[in-house]
Amino acid sequence: MADFLFYLKLGWAHIISLDALDHQLFILVLIAAYNFKDFKKLLILVTAFTVGHCITLALSSFDMIRMKSSWIEFLIPCTIVITSLDNIFFRGKNSYVYYFALFFGLIHGLGFANTARMMVANGQSIAMPLLGFNVGLELGQIVLVIIILIIFSILTRLTKLNQRDCLLIISSAAGALALQMAAERMPF
Repeated sequence: MADFLFYLKLGWAHIISLDALDHQLFILVLIAAYNFKDFKKLLILVTAFTVGHCITLALSSFDMIRMKSSWIEFLIPCTIVITSLDNIFFRGKNSYVYYFALFFGLIHGLGFANTARMMVANGQSIAMPLLGFNVGLELGQIVLVIIILIIFSILTRLTKLNQRDCLLIISSAAGALALQMAAERMPF
């Protein structure tokens, strides 16, 4: 149980810590088109992201997938840019957004792949660490979603902006920040 809690805390920190800006920005733009009445859809959406993340961690733990960290660090902000553009041009509520979340979870999972590989290298079973980490990640994402929705709700009430205007502002700002991150991390 101690191992499970250790990895749960690690998964929680992976999404909640101040070093997790890229993951937080991705969750922000992923859910920006939604509100509290869409909470069930949001849970499915962030769970799709977690599933993608988990698949990559499992595959990388057994050294079935490997990618240069410079490319991963470049691709992660690219996922934010693409999701922001989807929000701006297509309102981000299309049925394919779940596939985006799953696929982009695969990419984000590669960012933690080296640590996952070390767990297996130390002879430890991957099942408990993987479960604990992903439960922590999912809990962190749900808390982050709730916080973002509360902030969205307050902002729309205070500013009198409609949801579409907020979506454009948030997606433009996050997309611009992610574009700058991607430019700084270009692996070529």
